Amino acid sequence: MSEQSKGLFVVFEGGEGAGKTTQLQLLEDWLTGAGHTVLRTREPGGTEIGERIRGLLLEHGQGEVDPRTETLLFAASRAAHVTQKIRPALASGAVVLCDRYIDSSLAYQGAGRGLGVAEVAQINAWATQGLQPDVTVLLDLDPALSAQRRAARDGGAAGDRIESADLVFHAALRQAFLDRAAGAPKRYLVLDATGSMEQLHAEIRGCLQPLLNGAAGAD
Repeated sequence: MSEQSKGLFVVFEGGEGAGKTTQLQLLEDWLTGAGHTVLRTREPGGTEIGERIRGLLLEHGQGEVDPRTETLLFAASRAAHVTQKIRPALASGAVVLCDRYIDSSLAYQGAGRGLGVAEVAQINAWATQGLQPDVTVLLDLDPALSAQRRAARDGGAAGDRIESADLVFHAALRQAFLDRAAGAPKRYLVLDATGSMEQLHAEIRGCLQPLLNGAAGAD
């Protein structure tokens, strides 16, 4: 349960094709069916300005986006997201389900772009006023399999500007996610994304149920 509210903040992380969208949908359906108010959102995006920034970050043909500019754009989108959507939802007691959050920046820009995890973490701590998820679900998948899944999903079409990076880049991302999880094991649920859809969903439910019970019983 988020320390500043009665809500619960759950983030999904992992490489492309790891199944975040599927698991987010299953979890949203389960939570809604159990009577919880749910805000499902994504990064970059989640707000009007965030969605505009998303286009600048991910679409091809936007001109050169150097790593520092990329990092600051992600942080700007995240600052608006936290202020305008996430904190108000948590304050109202909602369960917030977010597709990516700070760990993605630490992995993609801190590790993948070589800017340094500590430096990127500092920028994002300021942008979010220190808001951390209650639980981060990390769907772990080998980058080669991730690329195969994404190609099958998109019919062989080229991925966005970040998805289309090489396997060396994506291997660095995977390791950065795993390192983050190892550093705070109580806050992370690391799952093998090759597991069945039903098995993964059951494990996620099992992790969240005690926290949901706590949120429901809060004054």
